[in-house]
Amino acid sequence: MARVIITILDSFGIGYAHDAEAFGDKGADTLGHIADWMAANRKQADGTPQYLFLPHLAALGLEKAHELSTGKILVHPLSGEPVQADPLDGGRVKAAYTCAEEISKGKDTLSGHWEIAGVPVRFNWGYFPDKPKCFPPELMDALVKEGNLPGVLGEKHASGTVIIQELGEEHRKTGKPIVYTSADSVLQIACHEETFGLERLYDLCRLAYKLVQPYRIARVIARPFVGTEAGNFERVAAHRHDFAVPAHEPTLLDNMVKAGGQVYAIGKIADIFAHRGISKHYPAAGLDPIFDATVQAVKDAPDNTLVFSNFVDFDSSFGHRRDALGYGEGLELYDRRLPELLALLRPDDVLLVTADHGCDPTWKGTDHTREKVPVLFYGGTVKAQRLEPFHTFSDIGQTLASCLKLAPLGNGKAVDIWR
Repeated sequence: MARVIITILDSFGIGYAHDAEAFGDKGADTLGHIADWMAANRKQADGTPQYLFLPHLAALGLEKAHELSTGKILVHPLSGEPVQADPLDGGRVKAAYTCAEEISKGKDTLSGHWEIAGVPVRFNWGYFPDKPKCFPPELMDALVKEGNLPGVLGEKHASGTVIIQELGEEHRKTGKPIVYTSADSVLQIACHEETFGLERLYDLCRLAYKLVQPYRIARVIARPFVGTEAGNFERVAAHRHDFAVPAHEPTLLDNMVKAGGQVYAIGKIADIFAHRGISKHYPAAGLDPIFDATVQAVKDAPDNTLVFSNFVDFDSSFGHRRDALGYGEGLELYDRRLPELLALLRPDDVLLVTADHGCDPTWKGTDHTREKVPVLFYGGTVKAQRLEPFHTFSDIGQTLASCLKLAPLGNGKAVDIWR
């Protein structure tokens, strides 16, 4: 039976969604703006522009998906060759491609992933207000009392990389955890791995997860860091751990395991789905290590397996930090390595390249952006074609459920991608 390999390029939007204005994101375009930024700012040795170069993703239809999403052709082609007007770009596109819009009420990680897996989030998550002392006093009092803490630091919206420089030294001296949040439905706790202890941090986050449930918070994230003083504190991405609520309906992953198949989860996928519907977990952090783990998982995977990867650095290291150069070069790294993955595909396998939301590094603020995402299906039995835009990410999951011969999911519509 077929295998399906999903790679989520976390935050890789391709143009603002129809409802983006309600989120303050009308005009956002993660791919288009990165391509423009690199053309204007990155130079070759002779001083000429060094354009964003993604030839393998272009061959899967990325340029044409962006055109379908925005109605515009990229000024600087990703393949180095002028884009042709026909849907298959003069025969160069080898995949079934389209764009997809989200119907979930948020633009967060859980909502995007769950909707891809067939479970849109139609309710509102809880959020903490963007003000000093943003957490309810009773929540912090309970965390301090039940966690046997001397107190907490932070209690505000903040960048994780910034707040550890600001409060890391005080944390080490006092033993008070750094507790903060963002525009997402999340409570984050940063602690020093050595002076506070990694397992103690995880235990504290488990407690916090229990305490935030009445507030409908989606995730509690453990953010361990190392270093000796402000200026050299660094987060340890490999030891990050998300404590997430489970999806409220069966997902593609649940149905796969229930039907006797396997689900191999790479990186943060296991955390996103609360370790439900997971057969094997491959921990990894960083673009190259996650790609290595994905390659290994595909090598290990028997027939009737779903291999599911999340490349979180596009979001956490580049999008949120508004690093257009890092984001573009990260995309080029993924593109250079993509042939390794393609070479492992068996005749009936299907590879999907997609994303969960946007995070335009040229946009205002540091939040996610409400964008359409690319949907690129590739495989030996997949017909190269332009598909109609998907009006919910769940069309992706329903189509993959059909590929895997699973029972239909509760949401979305399966699309014929076959030759």
